[in-house]
Amino acid sequence: MKPSRAILFSAAALFLVAATRVQHTAELAAAPPPQSHDFVLVIHGGAGSYKNQSPEHSDAARTAITHAAETGAAILRNGGRSIDAVEAALRIMEDSGAFDAGRGAYYSRAGVAELDAAIMDGKTLQAGSVASVRHIANPISLARMVMERTKHVMLVGAGAEEFAKSQGVPLVSPFYFYNEREWKHYQDRVAAEEKKSSSLVNPSLEEDDRVHGTTGAVALDQEGNLAAGTTTGGTAFKMTGRVGDSPIIGAGTYANNESCAVSGTGAGEFYMRNVVAADICERVRYLHVPLEQAANDVVMKELVEQHGEGGVIAVDPQGHVATPFNTEGMIHAIVRADGVIRIETFKP
Repeated sequence: MKPSRAILFSAAALFLVAATRVQHTAELAAAPPPQSHDFVLVIHGGAGSYKNQSPEHSDAARTAITHAAETGAAILRNGGRSIDAVEAALRIMEDSGAFDAGRGAYYSRAGVAELDAAIMDGKTLQAGSVASVRHIANPISLARMVMERTKHVMLVGAGAEEFAKSQGVPLVSPFYFYNEREWKHYQDRVAAEEKKSSSLVNPSLEEDDRVHGTTGAVALDQEGNLAAGTTTGGTAFKMTGRVGDSPIIGAGTYANNESCAVSGTGAGEFYMRNVVAADICERVRYLHVPLEQAANDVVMKELVEQHGEGGVIAVDPQGHVATPFNTEGMIHAIVRADGVIRIETFKP
């Protein structure tokens, strides 16, 4: 009995499908594997005047930023996420006591440390931040919890600390943040303000001639994803309840895989007014200008025209880095896949 045309047609179709699958499998085997990105991690420890910083303080800052860079780079080298590298690096900066973050935070006018932090994932645009917390050892980690465990972006003050307790984060005593160096600066500032008051001169709200020691990090991981984070104690001798740019998404912290990741340091009010971090990234995204040009135009032109002191660190999806600052210095570290940690404080 001869097979029917339908049977012959089905057999031919099955043969064609099988052959196509074999060819497709062979093509996949021959195709090169997806290329991973070379990772980049950049960390800053504040912009400003370094002329009054002691050698001991300078050494402590270099040691801490080196440790932070090593820790973050190890995560990225092992295929870890940029958001993990940023958080881990900034926890070390907070714990070091060498910067205006965590244990080294500047004192407010009330004589206590009030801390702010933010973190942002450039892949998802998810972000979290906390502000005016007084009992959190690592605000950068609490900011990430806000991002991942709530529907909100920012929690402040007592509300942020209640959330921390609900997540099992221990609250620390204000004495945890006692820092002999910063306490002396605070006492000197109080004495100066009292002297001005007694001479019928209005107490100054001006900043003293010091480093804006905010800490921040930006990273590009091997999957091509960007992240940014910033953590700070704010400005020295600030008014109680003052919040700067660091925890404001788009002002002092921003990340978007389509443009760049930025963390800023400086006079935060200018960064908020100019939405500095987002402005830099949107220039890259919409004007298609190189990252370095975008960052320079904002920091070295617009902020300078407004007398806004500070700097930024930034990285784009191609791994280009920009670190402009319009102050005397800005300590920052850059580490790439070669593992070499490059630390700079002053302009070349």
